[in-house]
Amino acid sequence: MQYLISIIGLIVVLGLALLASNNRKNIKYKPIAVMVVIQLILSYVLLNTKFGLVLIKGIAGVFEKLLEYAGEGIGFVFGGIANEGTMPFFINVLLPIVFISVLIGIFQYFKILPFIMKGIGLLLSKINGMGKLESYNAVASAMVGQSEVFITVKKQLGQLPPHRLYTLCASAMSTVSMSIVGAYMTMIEPKYVVTAIVINLFGGFIITSIINPYTVDDREDILEIQEEEKQSFFEMLGEYILDGFKVAIIVGAMLIGFVSLMAAINNVFDLAFGITFQEILGYLFAPFAFIMGVPLAEVVQAGGIMATKLVTNEFVAMMDLAKVAPEMSPRTLGIISVFLVSFANFSSIGIIAGAVKGLNEKQGNAVARFGLKLLYGATLVSVLSAIIVSFVL
Repeated sequence: MQYLISIIGLIVVLGLALLASNNRKNIKYKPIAVMVVIQLILSYVLLNTKFGLVLIKGIAGVFEKLLEYAGEGIGFVFGGIANEGTMPFFINVLLPIVFISVLIGIFQYFKILPFIMKGIGLLLSKINGMGKLESYNAVASAMVGQSEVFITVKKQLGQLPPHRLYTLCASAMSTVSMSIVGAYMTMIEPKYVVTAIVINLFGGFIITSIINPYTVDDREDILEIQEEEKQSFFEMLGEYILDGFKVAIIVGAMLIGFVSLMAAINNVFDLAFGITFQEILGYLFAPFAFIMGVPLAEVVQAGGIMATKLVTNEFVAMMDLAKVAPEMSPRTLGIISVFLVSFANFSSIGIIAGAVKGLNEKQGNAVARFGLKLLYGATLVSVLSAIIVSFVL
């Protein structure tokens, strides 16, 4: 029965993408089918095989070690600020982003990261039937972040037509940057974080291939990566340290605002209607939770967490998930965890539009105009990834 529900869910998600398509005649179904099969294979390997277990343990071990190193610096600055046996969320989860950001900067400085991103991007373009630029951008988004990725392609940015710009932005919203992967792993199981990152990459191509299909002429598909202005090694370190700290502060500020606002709205709704706002959202999103393979008894609770992620951000939703995790079945926990690992939320529209506008005002305005369609597609990517995982859990 669960496989039947997952198949229906897959058909529904692809159908919802088809409804929003701007050129149904141009959709290439063969690469889409191939990528769905790749998603299923990768999910099975990562979650159900010894090789996958070893691989994920290895990746989790690396991030665990990196968080230990980050803890040395954090302990030096903030040691003694927490009570015995406790650690504030900001210190334990967000501040390690600073150290991860430094490592990304070092790999960028020595040209290791651009080489990897370009190589994987070129390989993916053979599978997805899309342009080299789009494939590179998807990989780069997952490594350097949804704002920073546009700097690497700023030479092409002003020349891109709206349909190609949409694909680049959709990739940035559907993935998560490596700088905060460690933070996610402290909140949900690492195996779901790794699996989501991998299959979201293909999910982004699948959904955009349906919503926004087009063919790229080889003459228009020149992949010219913009290198950052030459800096000394220590200038680069200083810049990435500050960038990482800004990300931690911004996420912390957003959490304070969103968690406080959600608590206030919930209280108002509870007093007025005898039901919280999140519970109402849970009922609205319950059908999506059901087609994702969540057992019927848990769909309302799961739907509430999904909705929280959409209207606030993934950190708030992960915190809510952690509170109810002991009450949830392992299957539901896995499906919802995968759904949460992406930047698909309303605030991302402003972040991406602002990043593009800072480089090219005209293109930034174009991104703002199709912002809701961008969020629609990115949310379908998250739902698709959750459904794919439901087949193997």
